[in-house]
Amino acid sequence: MSWVETTIGEFVEIKHGFAFKGEFFRNDGEYVVLTPGNCHNDGGFKAKGDKEKRYTGEVPKGYLLKKGDLLVVMTDLVGTAPVLGGSFVIPEDNIYLHNQRLGLVTLKEGVEADKGFFYHLFNTHDYRGQIRGSASGATVRHTSPNRILACRVKVPDLASQKRIASALSAYDELIENNRRRIALLEEAVRLLYREWFVHFRFPGHEHVKIIDGVPEGWSIRLLPELCVGKNGIQTGPFGSQLHQSDYTFEGVPVVMPKDLKGFRISTDTIARIPEEKAHELGRHVMSVGDIVYGRRGDIGRRALIGEPEDGFFCGTGCLRIRPDANKIRPLYLFETLGSASTAGFIANQARGSTMLNLSAGALKNVPILCAPNHLQTDFVDLAGTIRKQIEILASQSDQLARARDLLLPRLMDGRLEV
Repeated sequence: MSWVETTIGEFVEIKHGFAFKGEFFRNDGEYVVLTPGNCHNDGGFKAKGDKEKRYTGEVPKGYLLKKGDLLVVMTDLVGTAPVLGGSFVIPEDNIYLHNQRLGLVTLKEGVEADKGFFYHLFNTHDYRGQIRGSASGATVRHTSPNRILACRVKVPDLASQKRIASALSAYDELIENNRRRIALLEEAVRLLYREWFVHFRFPGHEHVKIIDGVPEGWSIRLLPELCVGKNGIQTGPFGSQLHQSDYTFEGVPVVMPKDLKGFRISTDTIARIPEEKAHELGRHVMSVGDIVYGRRGDIGRRALIGEPEDGFFCGTGCLRIRPDANKIRPLYLFETLGSASTAGFIANQARGSTMLNLSAGALKNVPILCAPNHLQTDFVDLAGTIRKQIEILASQSDQLARARDLLLPRLMDGRLEV
C-alpha cells in the first residue's frame, strides 16, 4: 500500500452553501434546508424529523442536492466544536438544499480519489483536530473551505482508498440500518399509545361509555399527585452545588439537556462527576422508572431511566420526575408526557425570552389522564417488549460504532491494511 502526505486541497474542491431566505421557512414544504445539526458528531447524515426546516421559496440553480453528494460542516454552535469539519452524505435526490454553513465537496478532475474515502477522512481525529485548531470564534466556531483544504493528511493509492472506504462503510450501513429500525419501533409505541389513550380505541372500548370526553372509570389527576413524596418532581442541582471543577473524565454520568436525544440518553459527550460527589448530592441520583426531562431550551426532551441508566445523575438543566408505581406506570406516564395535549400544556408553562426555562413548580398543575391500572399494565407489557428491542439495537449500534472508531484511525494512517 502506497501512501503520500499531502493536503486535502490536492484532491477536492469545496463550495459554499446558499443563504436561503428565512421568510420562506415553513414547517411543511417540498424541500429540507440542511443545517450542521444534520450531521452526527462522529459523522453521517442525521434526519431531524419534525424539526427539519422546510423551504417554499425559489431554489437557485446548483443548490438542490443529489443522492451521494458529500457535505462538510463549517459552523458549529457548540464551543467544543464536536461536529465542526465533520461530513455526511445525502441519502435522497431532490429533497435537500445546500445551505450556508455547509460545504459541498467535489473531487477534482483527473485525481485518483474516492469520495467514500474522503467522507471517512473528514471524520478522523487528526483532521478534526486541525480544523478545531484553526477555527475562529469562541462560542460559535467557524472554519472555511480554504482552512479545510489546507489540512495535511496521508492518502493511499486509489485501490486502497476504495478498500478502506468499503470496510468502514460496512459498519456505517449496519449502524444506519439499526437507526431506521429503532425509529420504526419508537413510532410503533407512539401509535399504540395514541390508538388506546388518545383515540380511546383500547381493548374493550366498545363496552365503555364516554362521559365528559373521558371513558368511564378513567380520571384526570395532577402530576404531583402521581409522584413519590414531596420531591417527586425535582430540578437538578444549582450551580453553587455543582461546579465546573467537579467534573471528571470518569465517574457517574451527569445528564444534561444536550444528552437527551431521540427520547434516550446519549453518552457520546456526557459529563461525569466522582462517585463521592454524586453521593453527596444523592437526591439527584436517578433510579429505574424515573423520567429525566430537559427544562431549558427545547422543552419536551425526555428519557425514561432503565437498567443501563440506573444511578445516572440529573444535571442542572434537567428535571427528575419520579412516578409512584402504585399510582401510575412509569412507561405510561413517559408516553403521556409526550402526547400532544400534555406536551403542549407543559411547553406553555415555560418562561424566558432568550431561552425557555421550566421550573419544578411549573409542573404542579399539569393534568394527567389516568387509564385504569389493567389498561396501563397491558400497554406497558406490549410497549415494554418493543422498548427492549430498541435497547438491544441501540446497544448493538454502540458496539459497532466503537469497533468502527477503533478501526478508523488505524486504517486511515496505514497501520492496518485491508
